[in-house]
Amino acid sequence: MEKVILYQLFTRLFGNQNTTCQPHGTLSENGCGKMEDIDVKTLKRIRQLGATHIWFTGIIRHATQTDYTAYGIPRQHPAVVKGKAGSPYAIADYYDVDPDLAVNIDDRMNEFERLVDRTHRQGMKVVIDFVPNHVARQYCSVAKPDGVIDLGVGDVKGMHFSTRNNFYYCWGQPFQPSIDLYAGEKQPYMESPARATGNDCFSACPNVNDWYETVKLNYGVDYCDAGGRSEHFDPIPDTWNKMTEILLFWAAKGIDAFRCDMAEMVPTAFWSWAIDKVKYQYPHIKFIGEVYDPNQYRNYIAAGFDWLYDKVGMYDCVKAVMCRHCDAAQITRQWQATDDILEHMLYFLENHDEQRIASPQFAGDARKGIPALVTNVLMGRNPFMLYAGQEFGEPALDAEGFSGADGRTTIFDYWTVDSLRRGYFDRRKLTADEKALEKTYIKVLNMANAHEAVTDGLFYDLAYVNGSINQQVFPFIRKSDNETLLVLANFSDTDIEAPVVLPRHAFDYLQLAEGVFPAVDLLSGKKHVFALHADTPCALTVPANGAVVLQFILNSLQK
Repeated sequence: MEKVILYQLFTRLFGNQNTTCQPHGTLSENGCGKMEDIDVKTLKRIRQLGATHIWFTGIIRHATQTDYTAYGIPRQHPAVVKGKAGSPYAIADYYDVDPDLAVNIDDRMNEFERLVDRTHRQGMKVVIDFVPNHVARQYCSVAKPDGVIDLGVGDVKGMHFSTRNNFYYCWGQPFQPSIDLYAGEKQPYMESPARATGNDCFSACPNVNDWYETVKLNYGVDYCDAGGRSEHFDPIPDTWNKMTEILLFWAAKGIDAFRCDMAEMVPTAFWSWAIDKVKYQYPHIKFIGEVYDPNQYRNYIAAGFDWLYDKVGMYDCVKAVMCRHCDAAQITRQWQATDDILEHMLYFLENHDEQRIASPQFAGDARKGIPALVTNVLMGRNPFMLYAGQEFGEPALDAEGFSGADGRTTIFDYWTVDSLRRGYFDRRKLTADEKALEKTYIKVLNMANAHEAVTDGLFYDLAYVNGSINQQVFPFIRKSDNETLLVLANFSDTDIEAPVVLPRHAFDYLQLAEGVFPAVDLLSGKKHVFALHADTPCALTVPANGAVVLQFILNSLQK
């Protein structure tokens, strides 16, 4: 069984080696990473990191302030584009590749297909975004296959809601957001009647904090029905067919998984219908859902999702532990909350929406992420995701433009992430701390698929019997038929002498023998002789912001 290690890279930023980094800079000033920058050498390094999947974020063409009209691509009004580069989640053409990412713009789809092939040849699977809930305000497909009718064509704009419509309309009202509709242009952006905004804002007057650059798609849910929200799924809404055809179009390109943006804003009935159709033709394809409401997790898994973000749960908890806002023992509560669906939960410590661990707004030190990394990667069989640059301790200190100094790496601006530039294209300039952190990531991530106890073993949480240390240390065991790992992750800033206790129940449940056994710490390489007796403390020194992963020799612990 393979444990999925998903490496997210924001394609526009990843390969960019232009160090100008002018705030609010244009493409010509700041440059842009290309798909061809992600060459065989780079893919090999990602694979050596331990990745099994790569999520190429921002592949599908989205709204941008860069003018590509010379290539037959409609220009977007800057009033409804966030940042010079634009958000990758304001899709302008579901059937096209972002021209920013191509060396030869007219050959951009072929360049993407070659990237897919290169990735597969290096033994990794390809993930791309599917953005189902909203599109750019000036969505217009110029790359759609023959016979495809564009979204919004044929909508009855005099109705707020109809299952035949792809959008929702504020009939009789022009679009009047609380933004500058000119944005430096001679003519303002105009839309009449206004369409509902992507974050379920059904007013003609979204504010600056709304997703004003996007339009909400209509899946047959009337959010403004006189009797409250109502569902109209018979006959099948027109949007269901159009969006399923888009999924099938990209599935045919050889991709292996869709990361579905804001999946919980789209009804589960659609997902059941669409995922069934995609998997019928492409049974290998996985669906990853961005779902934030834990009360909805099981509904979306039942609808066909393979993996869901565990953000409002494990991520929030581990972040709080790293920031010393709660005890490490709280991790137990989070895995228990999803124990019945644990193999579907995608753990992560960073992504494009969240603050970087090393940022001042988060932990302020990348090393504080190491115990969380060890815990989230080794405690279960479920997948783990990391964000490009995390392995080097990227601090996200820049104020790039539309995205200010918020502890996040911009998704709206043309920019260079310096740690990535050095880590993949100028490694001589990596600092000693960055090299040490990367080495730790390589060790931990590769453990995930090198040890049967992780990929296919039992898990036993030791926190409940180790109250003397569980405020700062999270202890657990992983056990397979031929391997036993004892893991202690130290979330404190000091070394801890941890008198770890294994209860009698652990010996019975895991079929462990008592005695004195040789072991090796897979992180440090240090050898130990460890006495294991039920309910008897045995001290281990666990390094500050670090961990001990003891592998017991052969199957000497098996009864």
